[in-house]
Amino acid sequence: MASGRNLLGDYLRAHRARVRPDQVGLPDTGNRRVPGLRRAEVALLAGISPDYYLRLEQGRDRHPSPQVLEALARVFGLDPTGTAYLLSLTGQSPARARRRPRETVPESIRKLLVSLHLPAFVEGRYLDVLDANPLATALSPRLAPGENRLRAVFLDPAERALYPDWDDTTARLVAGFRRSVGR
Repeated sequence: MASGRNLLGDYLRAHRARVRPDQVGLPDTGNRRVPGLRRAEVALLAGISPDYYLRLEQGRDRHPSPQVLEALARVFGLDPTGTAYLLSLTGQSPARARRRPRETVPESIRKLLVSLHLPAFVEGRYLDVLDANPLATALSPRLAPGENRLRAVFLDPAERALYPDWDDTTARLVAGFRRSVGR
């Protein structure tokens, strides 16, 4: 197929050549005939069959779903503009980003926090601190509303010092985060 007539295939090949295996968590054996990722590796990472990916690159399938294109965009590390362009090559537009509903703490829970005589806080689905009593904030300034516990544990040395078994703590926090938000 002529290069100008298969813009989707050209775009996919260019980005496949640009991404190194180590950038996507694959071992780089160093023995490669092609620059970047192999087609089978892209297909594996995107969750599609290698044959289907080959058909996309060759222009034999020009109507992939937005989900397939967005999975490929993730594999290639495309930004929103690159993803939008990839979708536009098949006449599609990017899905509108859904705004996360704002998490709030009911007034009864706020009153309970104030009445407790021990450090207590409420965290949201994404491990954001939604509310905390003064004792919790005194224990750690990172337990204040608006802070993110996961970010604090990894980036704040003072917060890290609060956990004697840091490796176990971070493993549990990440596991809890994954359970909360899904894959």
